[in-house]
Amino acid sequence: MTKEFDMMDIGIMSYYLGIEVKQQDDGIFISQKGYTKEVLKKFDMKNCKLVGTPVECGIKPHMNQDDEKVDPTLFKSLVGSLRYLTYTGPDILFGVGLVSRYMKAHITTHLRIAKRILRYIKGTINYGIPYAFSDNFKLIGYCDSDWAGDIDSRKSTTGVVFFMGNLLGP
Repeated sequence: MTKEFDMMDIGIMSYYLGIEVKQQDDGIFISQKGYTKEVLKKFDMKNCKLVGTPVECGIKPHMNQDDEKVDPTLFKSLVGSLRYLTYTGPDILFGVGLVSRYMKAHITTHLRIAKRILRYIKGTINYGIPYAFSDNFKLIGYCDSDWAGDIDSRKSTTGVVFFMGNLLGP
């Protein structure tokens, strides 16, 4: 490639498209601490109260709720920012997927759910994904479904999670 393109070695990668990369002897750690701070500032949530979970347990939002409409640009911008944060925050995937369903029917209830996710990520700002070096890999998977839990379409929400690595010991 160096014959075809002008290239230079700028060293070990530390930042790429809002993702911070820390390379160490035992592995790599990626996070979005800087981007998360920007998102919290943009949506005026820098000094918000923290919550322990991204989504309130048992909520069933739907499209036909009687509630006040919110600014569509604000809502779509918030959901888009949250979607980008899922690259290093798989713990918010369910909540972000939930509010993403309501891009056309954006009301106060849906905005409240999205802002709760912001309150959660404020408390998990130092979280990220570690990639450890190992010769002993295991792949473990789990899945679950709520069996027609969506009030609007009666579709099921299915969740899957896979762990790869030496997570459970020898």
